[in-house]
Amino acid sequence: MAELLFFTGTMDSGKSTLALQTNHNHAARGRIGRIFTTHDRAGEAILSSRLGLEHEAIEVHHGFDFWRYVVDALTHGARIDYLICDEAQFYAPEQIDQLARIVDELQIDVFAFGILSDFRTQLFDGSRRLVELADRTQVLQVEALCWCGKTATHNARTENGEMVTEGEVIVVGDVEDRQKPADVAYEVLCRQHHRRRMTAARARAVSMVSEPLPFS
Repeated sequence: MAELLFFTGTMDSGKSTLALQTNHNHAARGRIGRIFTTHDRAGEAILSSRLGLEHEAIEVHHGFDFWRYVVDALTHGARIDYLICDEAQFYAPEQIDQLARIVDELQIDVFAFGILSDFRTQLFDGSRRLVELADRTQVLQVEALCWCGKTATHNARTENGEMVTEGEVIVVGDVEDRQKPADVAYEVLCRQHHRRRMTAARARAVSMVSEPLPFS
């Protein structure tokens, strides 16, 4: 029986790497699939991982219909055994419903990969619907770490080096050069430091402030 599987974790937990590995493993067994993504850091129609791996993909725009795409492909003689759906947190709830229908009615496996909550600590709409519908939800075992060394559980957004908790939900950015913060960047933090808005850069700045002498 086909399944709808949802693999989730924070940034840096290896979701896109696992998506690429999953595709490789199934393709190596002679199965034929399709790869989808949206808002990837590497650009449109590309599935990329922070390890430098990339694969061409189909960009999921607003209004993209998974059901129509798959049915049209099958009608024209194509073979599809599975779908790889990366950055699934950005999919609309109705698109997740379409993926579930593909599993149930066409018996095609769907492997979805995405982050659960945004920088405001609120569930993404796509992830919420996946949790509601998936046959199985699996939290990735590769633990991303906060700058303090604890397990990272929250995604933080910084703008010009300052952590923010309000703004547009979808803004593509990355944290590659921590010495020179990007206009919009992201960082994983433990719950404590997310609540305190204590990013790695801010922690370094605080540690450089000299302690006052115990006498006047």
